[in-house]
Amino acid sequence: MKLSSDEQAMLDGEDGSGRQKAMELLVRYGEALGAEKFVDTDNVTGTMGSSSTFIRDYFDTGDDRDKLFSYFDLDSDEAVEIPKARTFACHLQTRFEPQRPDLHDTPAGALEFHQDNQEYTAGLGVKMLNTCTPYVVGNTPAQGEHCAWMESSAVVYCNSVLGARTNTEGRESTSAAMLTGKIPDWGFHRDEYRFGSHHVKVETPIESVMDWGMMGYYVGKMVQENIPVIEGISAAPELIHHKHFGAAAASSGGVEMYHVVGHTPEADSLEQALGSRKSAENFVYGINEMREAYDELNAQGNSDDIDYVMLGCPHYTLEQIAVVCRLIEGKKVHENSNLWIFTSRAVRNEAIKHDFHKIIAKAGAVLMTDTCSAMASATPAGTKVAATDSAKQTYYLPSMLGVEAWFGSTKDCVDAALTSKWRGVCP
Repeated sequence: MKLSSDEQAMLDGEDGSGRQKAMELLVRYGEALGAEKFVDTDNVTGTMGSSSTFIRDYFDTGDDRDKLFSYFDLDSDEAVEIPKARTFACHLQTRFEPQRPDLHDTPAGALEFHQDNQEYTAGLGVKMLNTCTPYVVGNTPAQGEHCAWMESSAVVYCNSVLGARTNTEGRESTSAAMLTGKIPDWGFHRDEYRFGSHHVKVETPIESVMDWGMMGYYVGKMVQENIPVIEGISAAPELIHHKHFGAAAASSGGVEMYHVVGHTPEADSLEQALGSRKSAENFVYGINEMREAYDELNAQGNSDDIDYVMLGCPHYTLEQIAVVCRLIEGKKVHENSNLWIFTSRAVRNEAIKHDFHKIIAKAGAVLMTDTCSAMASATPAGTKVAATDSAKQTYYLPSMLGVEAWFGSTKDCVDAALTSKWRGVCP
């Protein structure tokens, strides 16, 4: 790789051993990718530091956080002193809900180790947003800005909706990027990799969050890791529509970027989105494809006895919490079921200002932050059948936690929590 003078200085150790180890990692990473140089970044989202007692014991680091960061985050063969972040950096979702560890069957000592890591990471200058939706709570990079982001649903939103530039990074590359302000100039950082490859003509109304989730699931399955160009959307999609579409497409396929003609920043026209190239494949998304997506999403649901309803993947916005509150106010979650709603700390604080937390608690539901069932590997005790309005979570729950999962609208899911029965139907 061709290094600038400041990059070479970091690699030579002139800015300390911590940044040197970070640059060593990034050079290896860049060479493996075939990148010729780095780009500067001042926006990093990741999961810096380790909250896992297993990882601590594996590396035999005890309570030495710098040592654990060196080995685990920087893939270093020696422990070094970790300096403060050089970039703006924020933390993604974690494995724990710190205020309700009782709901997650948290092992003894694990929460304390996690909380110690939170303090350590914050001490490095990282903002502890603890959410998979950093763009909802203030991290909205400008169009064209180079970023280093983890989390599939956040990455696809960053590239597609904000028009910023990031590949799907990992713990090591984001940790190294926050210490150096550098990331390899490769993939979605470059103009030529951002053009669409598959043309999707929409021939049925796409309006609700459920509609967008189903379409995202179907499109992701069809294009896999390619870049779909969606044409035929009349009304401008809202943030929550993009949120659920991108999360679904990133889980059923590997979509890291998409274009919606007339509505996303690099798709004023079909020609612009495709880069004046011919699409590799053209297909239609109509009512039959919508029903196919719905049927596939619900293929692992058998029993209509619902033990658990999970809402908030990706993390719920304040508006989505308000919708749930309207549906449950004055009612009670069934004694045979549970309703957990996941969001970020910042959104929870706003929800408290509106007394939404009181409505949720009075109904027997739980408002949670920092994590989700997939990240925490946690559901209410005895859960066999779950329901969710997230196509992404419907895809994950059976494979990760071994439970049946139903997919439907938010109303379908709330009704299931209130009755302990699944009665959802395809729209």
